[in-house]
Formats: sequence, structure tokens, C-alpha cells
Amino acid sequence: MGMRPHDLVRLARPEALICHGQQPEWVAPSLGRAPYAVIRRVPLMPGMVPVGVRGEARSERFAAFADDANIAEIITPEQLAMQQAWNRLDRTRQIGALRSLPFIARLFADYALAWGPVGSVGFELASGLVTAKAASDLDVVVRVPEPLDRNIAAELYAELGHTPARVDVQLETPLGAIALAEYASSVRPMLLKTFHGPRLTADPWDAAV
Repeated sequence: MGMRPHDLVRLARPEALICHGQQPEWVAPSLGRAPYAVIRRVPLMPGMVPVGVRGEARSERFAAFADDANIAEIITPEQLAMQQAWNRLDRTRQIGALRSLPFIARLFADYALAWGPVGSVGFELASGLVTAKAASDLDVVVRVPEPLDRNIAAELYAELGHTPARVDVQLETPLGAIALAEYASSVRPMLLKTFHGPRLTADPWDAAV
């Protein structure tokens, strides 16, 4: 199965999670409400999918694994953007992060960039469970397989200042993820999140730098 960090998976058997330690008490009820988990950014192992389970509180995050047979559905951030499910939610007008999505959709369409919502907003759009709060940021990933012009990055970052909620954009390169805010600035080196942990780089598209 082709899965990437930030993809959401619907578990066929939520009770069959594989974990190295004791499972917190909140995990089973959380998966009972919505049997979804997010793909984690760690090295992949054959037949094992690294997933993260989220609870109701920000502090409730649990790292585990699921075997391939336990993956009933894969939902990518790009799919959520294409479906524009926020247009069908009554809560969109009340929640700044949800209300920001139409603006974000138009912005990234103008630059022909593949994007999608993640975090609490992405989880809510995929699962139908209310997870985004009034003070929630809007977390977004943008797929950039080729280097993004830094002037365009700066333009995008400036435009994000016009949204109802704070927007945190991660640029997903073939080597890992870099914050748009950092890439658009003059700060060097930058922090790149990779499958083997964070590292500093001057160019998030060049493994040798």
C-alpha cells in the first residue's frame, strides 16, 4: 500500500493495534468513536504501518502499529481538499480553521500546488467527529516534489496572514517536511523532518546539503 505521513487510515479492527508498551485507557474509547489513525513519519517495516491515535485532549497521542490487513481505507489530505467537505459542515462558519479552508483552496489552486488539511481539521473532515476547536490552527501539507521558488513561498506566506485562523503549512519534499514559514524566511540552515528524525539542511530537496 502506498501511504505517506499525514495520510489517515480507517482501521478494520481498532482493537488489534500493535504496541510496544501498555495502551493508555483513552485509546479504545477514542477508536470506538472514530476508528481512524494517522500515518507517522518513521522508517517503514514490511507489513507494518506506523500509526498515531489521537484522543480528545492535545496531550492524548499514542504511537502504535497496524498490520496491512487492518487498513480498511486510506484517506489522503489531497482527497479531503478535493472533496471540499467543509462546504457541507454547519460548523464551518463558527470555527476559524474551517472557515479558512475556502481561501486556502483558492490560494493553492492559483499556484497549482497539491495540498490538503491535516491535524484536527483533517481528522474532522475524514471521520465526521468534531475535533477542530474555536482556537484551533489550520494545519496544511503541500506536496512539492520539485524545489519551490522562494519568492513564491514568500508570497504564499504573506497571503496566509489574511485567513481567519493561524495557518501552519508544511512543505513535503521527497526528503521530508519543512515549515513554509522557515523556508520563506532568510533563516539558514532549516529544520527538515525526515523518516530518521529531524536534521538541519540548507536545501530540503538535496540530500547532500
